[in-house]
Amino acid sequence: MIDQEMIIADIIARHPETLPVFKQYNLDCYECQIADLETLGHGAGVHKVSIDQLLVSLNSALNK
Repeated sequence: MIDQEMIIADIIARHPETLPVFKQYNLDCYECQIADLETLGHGAGVHKVSIDQLLVSLNSALNK
């Protein structure tokens, strides 16, 4: 299960099936060097994305 304290780059590396979700929310994290250090919660806040909606979408991608 993905949570807001996880590092973005770790999520993408462990769960590449989440990449379309990041793209859907216009989060180009896969191209950003800060993704190696930034938590999902922080990144969502910076980009003004609802962390609750993002978490639902990301975790749904894991269950497909």
